[in-house]
Amino acid sequence: MRKPNILFILADDMGYGDFGAFNFGASRTPHIDALMRESVCLTQHYSASTLCAPARAALMTGRYPHRTGVIDTIAAGEMDCLAEREVTLADVFKSAGYATGLVGKWHCGRLKPKYHPNARGFDEFTGFQGGHIDYYDWCLDYNGTPRPADGRYSTDVFAEEAVAFIRRHRAEPFLLHLAFNAPHGPLQAPEHEVARFLADGRFNRGVSHIYAMIKCMDDGIGRVLETLDREGLRENTIVIFTSDNGPQFSGRGDWRIERFNCGFRGSKGSVHEGGIRVPLLIRWPAGLEGGRHYHDLVHFTDWLPTLAAAAGADVSMCLPLDGQDVGPALRGEGSAVLDPRRFWQWSRGVPTLTHNAAMRDGFWKLVVPGDASANSFEGWRMDLKVAGDFRMTPENFRDGVPDAVGRPIFLDEPQQAPVLFNLASDPLERQDLADEQPDRVRGMMRDLENWFEDVERDRRSIPDRQFRCAAEMRAEGRRPAQT
Repeated sequence: MRKPNILFILADDMGYGDFGAFNFGASRTPHIDALMRESVCLTQHYSASTLCAPARAALMTGRYPHRTGVIDTIAAGEMDCLAEREVTLADVFKSAGYATGLVGKWHCGRLKPKYHPNARGFDEFTGFQGGHIDYYDWCLDYNGTPRPADGRYSTDVFAEEAVAFIRRHRAEPFLLHLAFNAPHGPLQAPEHEVARFLADGRFNRGVSHIYAMIKCMDDGIGRVLETLDREGLRENTIVIFTSDNGPQFSGRGDWRIERFNCGFRGSKGSVHEGGIRVPLLIRWPAGLEGGRHYHDLVHFTDWLPTLAAAAGADVSMCLPLDGQDVGPALRGEGSAVLDPRRFWQWSRGVPTLTHNAAMRDGFWKLVVPGDASANSFEGWRMDLKVAGDFRMTPENFRDGVPDAVGRPIFLDEPQQAPVLFNLASDPLERQDLADEQPDRVRGMMRDLENWFEDVERDRRSIPDRQFRCAAEMRAEGRRPAQT
């Protein structure tokens, strides 16, 4: 049998509650719901981070995001740049003889050619390198050549480009990473789709736009999956659908986008379940029995080794992986044992274990609280030209990528005591058991501290990295520059 094709579809800021199958049909996702019925649905699946760029870096490398140098979504200080020493999923599959393509969002480096997807193992790239684009007034990168908007909705463009990639490479094994930017902001969707949700009467304008954006993505996924069927590729194509992190809850009044997410605590930016626990579907008719659920812990870092093993691809070129091959476990092989311990930490610009960190050890979860809303741009001073995309090009920064300077305001918050949950009995993280389990808290906190020291040591060893955060400068007795 030919090596399996890989189609890895990634949504942006989509949570469990955004699936029609989980929200009583509110968001209308018939193609994703149908895919779920044919797939293995992972119920304990986690992103590697609470937000976009670090999560994608882990997915690309099989390593915790800190190790890769991608610690935030901000271009200033190269905080969103995947270190050159890292080997990507595309590198692995290209070396195995696969055609490799990325359609959509990259967000692992945007201002220097060395971070471009074509330089990171992808033979073909159609999309954008940063965190967001306008859904209508876009300018997309086609293998290094910019193309202006032509009136189409960007979600439709990405679906069409994915269809074209599959047709071009139907006679050879391929890896296609289809990374939609939906339902990430800006809140833009065809008005007729928005009107359908407004007419329902249950949703404000913000949520109506979110659900309309998801509906357009679902339509595009349907077209891509139909192409696999028409080209006779369904049986031996591994299709994965997931999201980079939980849903973003922001906005005000009628544009507030806080919505149903199955009761999970937290949202994008938080290490509580709502920020990091994301749905994943995997369908591979030729190699995996579908139509069922899988309930053990699986993590973003697991997908590089898992997909490489399924394809017989060599991962010896990679730096030491944090993930493991979960294929045997998904197939129900009795000898398969998965790592029960996983770790998370994110704070705006400054990695610190005092805020917004967590670990799981089996069903036990330790959380070091941190107000994710305080990890905002407010108080974090930088060159605002690089805070977003805004048609940025390397030519605008010939003098180099601006350093990130200033002081994130969350550092002024007092450190809070760790909290402990048993997710087996309390998946919504309502009951803190820290006082009842002091020995477990101490042991898990020690493991979390050791992990953080390990991954941060890796990050600090990255050569030629411009980023120097304010906290690091203060630790060396230096005063951060002011803007």
